[in-house]
Amino acid sequence: MKKRLSSPPQCPDDVDRLQSYPVKLMQHPEEPAHQLLQQINQIIANRPATILMLQDMAKLLGVAFGVDCCLVTVMSEPSTEATIASWCTEEYLGLPHSDGIFSMEQLLMELHVVQCAAEPLNIEDISTIQKSLEIGCQSLPLPIKAVLAIPTRFRGKNNGVISLIKFQPHSWTQSEQQLLKSIESSCAIAVSQVAQSQLIAAQQQHLQKSDQHQSLIKQLTILSRSNLELNQMLQLAIASTAESLQADRGLFIMLKYTDPLFRTRSKKQIPNARATIVREWTRDIQAYPTSTSDTLKDQSFVISECGLCQRVFAESGKPVVINDYTEQKDILTATPLLAVEQFPAVLLMPLESQGKVLGFLVLQQAVARSWQSAELNLVEMVCAQVSNAIIQSQTLRQVQNLVDERTAKLQSSLELQAKLHERTRQYVEQLRELNVLKDEFLSNMSDRLRYPLTNMLMSIRNLRLPGIAPERQNRYFDILEQECTKEINLINDLLTLQKLESQQATPQFEPIDLNTRIQDLAASFEQKLAEKSLSITLDLPEDSLKLQTEVESFDRILQELLTNACKYSEHDTIVDLQATHQVNQLVDQVIIKVTNIGRGISSEEATYIFDKFRRGKGRWTPGTGLGLALAKSLVQHLNGTIAVESMQISDSDLSKICFTLTLPQFSNESKLYSESD
Repeated sequence: MKKRLSSPPQCPDDVDRLQSYPVKLMQHPEEPAHQLLQQINQIIANRPATILMLQDMAKLLGVAFGVDCCLVTVMSEPSTEATIASWCTEEYLGLPHSDGIFSMEQLLMELHVVQCAAEPLNIEDISTIQKSLEIGCQSLPLPIKAVLAIPTRFRGKNNGVISLIKFQPHSWTQSEQQLLKSIESSCAIAVSQVAQSQLIAAQQQHLQKSDQHQSLIKQLTILSRSNLELNQMLQLAIASTAESLQADRGLFIMLKYTDPLFRTRSKKQIPNARATIVREWTRDIQAYPTSTSDTLKDQSFVISECGLCQRVFAESGKPVVINDYTEQKDILTATPLLAVEQFPAVLLMPLESQGKVLGFLVLQQAVARSWQSAELNLVEMVCAQVSNAIIQSQTLRQVQNLVDERTAKLQSSLELQAKLHERTRQYVEQLRELNVLKDEFLSNMSDRLRYPLTNMLMSIRNLRLPGIAPERQNRYFDILEQECTKEINLINDLLTLQKLESQQATPQFEPIDLNTRIQDLAASFEQKLAEKSLSITLDLPEDSLKLQTEVESFDRILQELLTNACKYSEHDTIVDLQATHQVNQLVDQVIIKVTNIGRGISSEEATYIFDKFRRGKGRWTPGTGLGLALAKSLVQHLNGTIAVESMQISDSDLSKICFTLTLPQFSNESKLYSESD
């Protein structure tokens, strides 16, 4: 970090006015902070935000605290200078600066740094104080023996340090520390204003230099900023450059390398390349009339034929400056295309990009000429801009060849992104639905678990009451048995569903009489149906059907379908159960349909009606949503299929809901057994 030290201002009147301030501090201890803050604020209000304001503040603080020296340090950003305003008492003003060099460790050992804040100093505060002392002690006449320092904070950041210094050992009092702490915020404002003023001044200087530089660059790059074609831009560039430097002739020469490995070789090696004059400008003189035509366009030569061009490579890309070629024509060859006999003063500047010579800018004079360094710098800047324009043109051509391919890839990528976005949106929507299902499931399961347990708990408590009649005891035992059965059935359903989904179970097929089985199951549901004023009709074939199936799973499927019909059927309607036989693709099948009349099932509900924990919207019938999911898993376990269809009844708000169960009549094992027979 650099330093900029200020000299103390010579204001005798102010010194006299402030010398009595320490006495006032001792006479009225409750007034010093207020008075000192007023004087600091007056300095901030009346003085411009410069180093002079900090000098006044350093003097004010030094006199007020009765110290030998006061340093006000502006801790600027690392990229800028640190500013220190110092004040010393008159007895030390004439002393020369100390030549002793003190290390920071030695300085800290000799100093007694006292924190002024109630809270401990953090590492940043200590580092800020150390940096300010490292810079400030270099300008002091004597080694410091005691210091009372405090970092100033503005908007939560350290922006400076106030250091009160004694050249003799001193023990700082609590009142001095508290007073310095009380004025820290006002000092921080002053330091911030000076830092901001310095920043603005630095920015103004930077802008002024930038404007000057931009003005020069604008003159040199005005052509490269235009939308002209490269050859037109080169023609105007060589003309404007030659005219501004009062040259008689200007050329642009481009190189085409025939050695692809030249880039990896030494810069001083002469390459195998062909040079072509692409643009030319000449002044209107009798010997060589003005020409902006393509007289020499496409006329080329090899580098080995021109000693002037070879010198660019031999001297690692440096420009070739010939004040008078007639003095060197015996030792330095030149291609006839340069016409050095007519234009003996030659300036040949390479056009370079990333160490590769793209070509040359050539300026020539009809008489001997000494090229000035400013002119060389100007030509070098022109060459830099032209090189950039050439690279941009070449890059543009390459990019243009890739535009269609990249555009096609981009279009494909956008389409893929759109698909991924849509897929992601669907996933998010599914996650939301699953979250809703989770909440519904937890609610249903909590009810299914809580109510039976509550009933069982109440029954147990009632059984413990003395004097319970036997009939009431039997009633409570019945309740316990019923609720336990519900809990066991629920747990068994969950375990069965999990087992079926993991495909751990293998069906145990056996033959059954389908008609008899259906009749028995229907009879078991008659009472439950009657409670809801429902009746059931059976449509079975005259000849009883035989079915190879797993009896327990088959019974459970029909029980769930009949339970579902009982729950959701309209009162005083009929539940129809039909069984038929059909052959589909040489496979014997049994078709069982359970039809009831009730509220219709929408197409949306039909897509998830067999999912576990899913229930129809607006259907408030108690349940866990496991019945149809378990039925479907059991059907798949038996190698069958199940489907639902909802058909609106004309002139009615009700619908016919039909669940169709399709099962193979014979298992694979029974077929193999029959074929072997």
